[in-house]
Amino acid sequence: MPYNFFALIARMRYIDRWGLMRNTHTENIQEHSHMVAVLAHALAVIGKEKFGSRVDPGQAAIAALYHDAPEILTGDLPTPVKYDNPAIRDAYKAVETVAADKLLSLLPEELRPAFGPYVREELEPELLRVVKAADKLSAHLKCLEEQKAGNAEFNQAADQTRAALEDIDLPALRYFMEEFLPGFTLTLDELQ
Repeated sequence: MPYNFFALIARMRYIDRWGLMRNTHTENIQEHSHMVAVLAHALAVIGKEKFGSRVDPGQAAIAALYHDAPEILTGDLPTPVKYDNPAIRDAYKAVETVAADKLLSLLPEELRPAFGPYVREELEPELLRVVKAADKLSAHLKCLEEQKAGNAEFNQAADQTRAALEDIDLPALRYFMEEFLPGFTLTLDELQ
């Protein structure tokens, strides 16, 4: 029996995000997961080096790479739809659980325990908080890029993601936003 887990993981590039919005540049969940991994790694490194956190940067990056894997089977449900109604949120969480289990069933049984916590997001709370912060930060960066390109459709989303980031109690995130966020909207010409 062929195991198709990695073939499906490779299909992440076909699942677009921000389906309710007009985008100047489409973003798929593979691109998004890569950015979340970079940001989660950075937040974990900052947390460890500056604030004494025990979150392992490598684990943060791996968790981020797989955090949206169930969306390969479910598609990306936009945040306003997913979280607006508790019944929809709970039902979608159940659908994501079924999708995660289906993905894991496509691995040899002896490998499932190594991938399961990442695909199911069954992580220690501090690690999960870093990944969730990186996920929200990635969404905010997308909003800023769209605004920089003149896409006013992302104005409200930028305000909402910024407010959500400010509500996260994570010193590494605050540090990142103060020290690194201003440079994200600069063009290559502006950086020189």
